[in-house]
Amino acid sequence: MKKKRFLISGGGTGGHIFPALAIAKEIERRYPESSLLFVGASDRMEMEKIPAEGYSIKGLWISGFQRSLSLKNLLVPIKLIFSVLRSFFIVLRFKPNVVIGTGGYASGPVLWAASLLKIPTLIQEQNSYPGITNTILSSKVNQICVAYSGLEKFFPKEKIHLTGNPIRAEIEFGEYNRDEVLNSYGLVNDKPVVLVIGGSLGSKRINETVFENISWFEENGVQLIWQTGSLYYERCEPAQVDLGKSGKIQAFITEMGAALVAADVVISRAGAIALSELCSLGKTCILVPSPNVAEDHQKKNALALSESGAAILVEENNMDTQLFAALDLLMKDVDKQQQLAANCKKMDKPKAAERIVDIIEELSND
Repeated sequence: MKKKRFLISGGGTGGHIFPALAIAKEIERRYPESSLLFVGASDRMEMEKIPAEGYSIKGLWISGFQRSLSLKNLLVPIKLIFSVLRSFFIVLRFKPNVVIGTGGYASGPVLWAASLLKIPTLIQEQNSYPGITNTILSSKVNQICVAYSGLEKFFPKEKIHLTGNPIRAEIEFGEYNRDEVLNSYGLVNDKPVVLVIGGSLGSKRINETVFENISWFEENGVQLIWQTGSLYYERCEPAQVDLGKSGKIQAFITEMGAALVAADVVISRAGAIALSELCSLGKTCILVPSPNVAEDHQKKNALALSESGAAILVEENNMDTQLFAALDLLMKDVDKQQQLAANCKKMDKPKAAERIVDIIEELSND
């Protein structure tokens, strides 16, 4: 049997990287002898995360426009031209059976080059409101996998497959003993636990609000697991003194599946992959969408859950007054917690990676 070759492009944030890795791992499970190559932006986190998982990656000199006036914007067209040329070279040299894009600036030139070379292509859109890269690519690629219904207004209907978002296997299939997890954090099982996660890079505003209200946890007998992000850890670490043995502050949580299992309530940004992971485990969550993302897609993601009774939505500009009010409400109403968790679980679309690789398999056999 001829060895199959798959090229995967996507990155910039964990929301693009984790789906790419989940798809790669399912391809490897199905085709152990396959060759996989990643392409990302040369200065973004995928250049570290992908090799750490044992995969090869090529970098493109590419970035998007800055929202503020910046001389860096003058380089964007030049970077795009260089990235397109390098993408043609990478695709021609690697000779993939299928090229897969999971979003981010780097996936644009790669998928465009592959489509012009008549190589089968597929994009995976995580959000309820697609990013500009995937919107532009949608007319060029062969198939489109999505996590939300109603995307016919953005993509050609005949190409769309509602698969859900591929998430980390340790979250979807991991088995954790909650008592053991709590013990590893130095916490106890007879007090509720709140998990705060501001996305893979951290959230300045969420961190500030939690820091300012750190005494609330001890006063209410609530334990805290808090991922600050590496940029904010040093500023937030002093709060550990106030938490004492009732909480744990970390820059980054490597075992997110374990942390989610330990939590009774999760405070989170509303990135698409984070929401898919919360739905997979059926968690009670308070969502604070980031307003600093393209097309305000995090708010649209959060609305998809909150309007279904699957989460509480708190907008960032109301966080000072509403975040801990919502948390206080949930701590006093276990029935409300359970109702939100049950509705969240109903929105889960399991085994998304398997569904996506089914479609990739069909493309590779054409």
